[in-house]
Amino acid sequence: MAFWRSFAVWLALIAATPALGDTMTVTSQYGPGRPQTVFWEVFRDRINEALPGRFDVRIVTGGALGGEKEEAQAIRLGSIDGALSTVANLTTWVPEGAALDLPFIFDGPDHIVAALSGPAGERLIAAYRNEQFIVPAFIIFGARHVIGDAAFETPDDLDGVTVRSLQADLHVAFWRALGANPTTLAITEAYGALSNGVVDAMDMTMSGYDALKLFEAAPVLSETAHIWAIGVVYFSENFWSGLSAAEQDAVASAAQEAALEFNRLAADEQAAAMTRTEQKGAQRVSVDPDPWRAALSPFVSDYVSQSGDAELSAVVGAIRAARTGD
Repeated sequence: MAFWRSFAVWLALIAATPALGDTMTVTSQYGPGRPQTVFWEVFRDRINEALPGRFDVRIVTGGALGGEKEEAQAIRLGSIDGALSTVANLTTWVPEGAALDLPFIFDGPDHIVAALSGPAGERLIAAYRNEQFIVPAFIIFGARHVIGDAAFETPDDLDGVTVRSLQADLHVAFWRALGANPTTLAITEAYGALSNGVVDAMDMTMSGYDALKLFEAAPVLSETAHIWAIGVVYFSENFWSGLSAAEQDAVASAAQEAALEFNRLAADEQAAAMTRTEQKGAQRVSVDPDPWRAALSPFVSDYVSQSGDAELSAVVGAIRAARTGD
C-alpha cells in the first residue's frame, strides 16, 4: 500500500508541475547586451507570448558552439536549431547570396528592406531552403567603410595601396578593380598588420572599428559605405519540419519582429561606436559616393556576367528594380 500511496503522490506532483517545452537551441557569436544576443531575447519573448510553454529557448552566447561556419554546419545537421549569419558565410552553399555583398548594390537601409521583402528576398529564401536553411528574416549589420592613416576620398587614392581584404574571392576582386593590392588576413591579424605597415588600409563597420580598437592603428575612417553587411536569421530544416503550420508562422513572425529590433539596435550601435572613436582621436571623413560607384559599376557588371550564374543575375536584377521602382 505504501508503494501505491507514493506512486499516487508522484503522479500528483507531475500533474502539478508545469511541463517544460521542447528545447530550442539558438546561438549568438556575441555576449550579453549586443544586438546579436538581444535579437534572441526578443525572439524568445515573442515565442512565449504566441506559444506559451511550447518551447524552452536556450540562448548560447559568445560563439560557444563554434564560429559562423561551424554554426552553419550544425544547423544543417540539426544540432543547433537557430542562428544568425553573415551572408558571406553561407555562400559556400548559396553562391547567389554574394549578390548582397556586391559594392554599391544598395543605396541604404530603405533600399535593402525594399529589395529583401520583394522578389530578390524571395529568390534567396528559396535558395537557402534548398540547402536546408530556413530563412524567415534578413538583418542589417551596418555599412563597411575604408579606414587607414589618411583619408581615401576618391577611388584613385587606393591606387597601389596594400589593403587587408576579407578572405572571399569577391572582396579580393573588387579591391583589385580599384587598383589596390589586397592581402587576405583574418580579422584577428588586422590590428597588427595596420600597426606594422603590412597593410595600409582595410574596410570595416563602425562598430568593428571601435570594438577592435582599429582606430589606434588607422585613425581615419572615410565614409564610403561601399558594402552593406547583411545577415540572415536561419533555422534548421530538421527543427522546422517538426513544427505545425501554425507554429512555423509563429516562429517566422517572432523572427521578423526581432529582426526589426536588431536593425534598430545595430544602427544605434554604429553611430555610438563612431562617436566613441572620435572622442578618442579618430577622424571621420565624408566622401562623395558617386565616383566610387562609377569606378565599381563595371566591376559589378563583369562579376555578374562572368559568374555564369543565372540565379545570381536574377537576384541582382531584382535588387536594382527595387531601387528604381521598375
